[in-house]
Amino acid sequence: MRNDFIFQKMSPLKRQILLVTVIAAAIMELIDTSIVNVALNYMSGNLGATLEDVSWVITSYAIANVIIIPMTSFLVNNLGRRNYYIGSIILFTFCSFMCGNATSIWELVAFRFMQGLGGGALLSVSAVVVYELFPKEKQATASALFGIGIFIGPTIGPTLGGYITENYSWPWIFYINIPIGITAAISCMFFLYEPLIKQIRQIDWAGIILLIIGIGSLQVVLERGETDDWFAAGYIVVLTITAIVSLTAFVLWELTTENPVVNLSILRFRSLSIAAVLTFITGMGMYTSIYLTPVVAQRLLGFTPTQSGLLLLPGSIVAVLALILTGKLLQKGVSPALIVLFGFLSFIYFNWSMSRINLETPAIDITLNLVFRAIGMALLTVPLGTLAVSSLEAKDMPQGTAFNNMMRQLGGSFGISIINTYVARRIASHRMDLITHINEENPISVSRIKAYTSAFQQKGFNIFDARQQAMQLMEKLVVKQSSFSSYLDGYFLIGLFFAVVLPLLFFVAKRDKKRPLVIPSSDH
Repeated sequence: MRNDFIFQKMSPLKRQILLVTVIAAAIMELIDTSIVNVALNYMSGNLGATLEDVSWVITSYAIANVIIIPMTSFLVNNLGRRNYYIGSIILFTFCSFMCGNATSIWELVAFRFMQGLGGGALLSVSAVVVYELFPKEKQATASALFGIGIFIGPTIGPTLGGYITENYSWPWIFYINIPIGITAAISCMFFLYEPLIKQIRQIDWAGIILLIIGIGSLQVVLERGETDDWFAAGYIVVLTITAIVSLTAFVLWELTTENPVVNLSILRFRSLSIAAVLTFITGMGMYTSIYLTPVVAQRLLGFTPTQSGLLLLPGSIVAVLALILTGKLLQKGVSPALIVLFGFLSFIYFNWSMSRINLETPAIDITLNLVFRAIGMALLTVPLGTLAVSSLEAKDMPQGTAFNNMMRQLGGSFGISIINTYVARRIASHRMDLITHINEENPISVSRIKAYTSAFQQKGFNIFDARQQAMQLMEKLVVKQSSFSSYLDGYFLIGLFFAVVLPLLFFVAKRDKKRPLVIPSSDH
C-alpha cells in the first residue's frame, strides 16, 4: 500500500524543498558520469599519468555505479532509506572533495570509485522519493520531472566539464559538487522521512561478493578491452572468465537463496523483462550519442567544447517540453508501449541522419538532428520506467526500478565499448578504400596532388619537397576522412540496434485495465 504520510504531515513548501533537493542530487550524480570526459588530457598532464592510466577515472566510477545500483533496495531495507540516502550524499560529496585534491592518478581513481558507490543511491532512491511527493493522479507529472534530470544530466556533463576545464582548472569539476552535496544533505536531514520500518533481514554476503566480482570484472573488460586489444591481453582473458563464472553463480544463488540481495525472480514479469532490454538499448543510445557527437564535432569538424555544447542546447530545451507532454499523455492513459515506439523511431531517424553528414555539414543541420535525438530520449525515459513496473506488485517495484536503472548503465558501458571497437575496425577498412583511389589513373587524385604541390612550391619548396608535402597532406586527409566515415558508421550501427529490438514492443502484454497506472513506490 502506498505511504501517504507526506500528504498528511508535510506542508506543500516542505514537499517542494525536498523535491528540488532529490532532483538536484540525481542530476549531480548523472552529470558526474560524463563531466570528466573532456578533462582527461588536463588530468594526464597535471598528474604525470598516461592517457591510458587516467581513463581509469571514468572506468572506476562506472564500475562502482553498476555494482551499487542493483543493491539499492537491499541496502534501503537493511539500513533505512533516510540513513542510506543521507550517508550516500555525504560519501559522494566527501569523495568529490578528495578527487579534486588528489596528488596522484591512483589516488584519484580510488576516490572516484568511492564517489561512484555514493552516487548509486542518488539515482534510484531519488526517483522513488519524487514519485512519493505527488498524489496518485499526478504520478506521470512526477515521472516527467525526474525524467528531465535523467536526460539533462549526461547531456550537459561534457559541456559543463569543458567550460570549467577551459576557464578554471580540472579539480573544479569535482569541487562544484561540494555546495550542492552539503545543501542536499542538510535538507534531507530536516525533510526526508522514513516511509516504512522493516525488520533487518539476514545479509546475503555471498550474493554481494559474487555481484561485485562479476560486475566489476565485466565492466573492466568492457572499458579496457579495446585499449588493450581485447583477448591479446592476459588480464582481459582472466577477467572475462571471472565475469562469466561469477555472474552465472550469482544468478543461480540469487534464485535459490531465501534473502537475495537482488530479487531476480521479478524477471518473470514479461513487461519488466522486455522493458529491461529496451532500456539497455536506450542506455546504449543515450551514452554513445553523447560520446560520439563531441568527438566528431571537436576532433573532425573543429568545434570548441563550448560550441559542441551549444549544438546540444536546443535539443535539451525541446526535450524538457517533450518530457512534460509525455507525462500528460501517460496521465491520459496513452499506452507506454506506443510512446516508446515513437521514441525508438525518433532515435532511429537521428542515427540515420547523423550517418549521412559530411565534413561540410553546417552546424544547424547537426543541431536539428540532435533535436530528434532529444525527442527520442524524452519519449523513452519516462514510459520505459512506467512500462518496467506496470505489472509489478508494490513490494517488487523498488527492485524493478533498480534493475531497470542498472540496465541503462550497462547499456551505456556496452555501447561505448562496442562503438570503440567497431570504429577502430572501420577506420582500417575506410583507409584501404580511400588509398586504392589515390593513383595515377584517378584524375581527381592526380589533380588534387598537383594543386597541393603547386601550393607548396609557391611557399618556397623545391619540386621534390613540395611533392612530399603534398603526399603528407593527402595522408592527413585520408586519416581524417577515414575516422569521420568510421564514426558515421558508429551512428548507423546504434540505429540498427534500435531497429532490431523494436519488434519486442509487440510482445508486451496489455496492462490490465483494472490496474491503475503504476509508478515506482517506496514501500520497501
